[in-house]
Amino acid sequence: MTTSIPTPTQLTLIEQQLGRSPRGLKAVAAWSNNGIPLVLTMHPLVGNKPFPTLYWLCSKDLHKAINQLETAGLVKQLEQKLKHEPQWMAQYQQNQRDYIAARWANCSKAEVAQLESLGFTSLFEQYGIGGLRDWRQIRCLHMQYAHHLSANNVIGQYLDEHYGLSELNINL
Repeated sequence: MTTSIPTPTQLTLIEQQLGRSPRGLKAVAAWSNNGIPLVLTMHPLVGNKPFPTLYWLCSKDLHKAINQLETAGLVKQLEQKLKHEPQWMAQYQQNQRDYIAARWANCSKAEVAQLESLGFTSLFEQYGIGGLRDWRQIRCLHMQYAHHLSANNVIGQYLDEHYGLSELNINL
């Protein structure tokens, strides 16, 4: 994964997408073909509290499309697919482990020391994508898709294959 510190232009776009200045922004993890930021990499701690996710989906267009899928009940459908397809569940579980490893790799030595001193180390070992504790469930498709655009994620792949999210025209 290649990340970059946001340029002033990207930071302006991010602020327009979110409707505010981002808290805990570390880098841009994924962007559209025309340079619009899609996913942000976040600092592990904001205000001495764990930030709930490593990857934050900032695209309004993707957010809206995924909201529609969640409203239609796709999360429960995908949880059933995980339950009944052991190979898919194994891939999903691996995504959780990969996410935890990436989250630790995103931490500086100072951040690791701060996490340890604040007693958050076990949280960072147990909680997967989006702070998910039960790795047989899906909390949020937005976070799964952000992980997909930044690394590798079976749920995000499914969303691209079945709902064409990767083909969505991203305006802002």
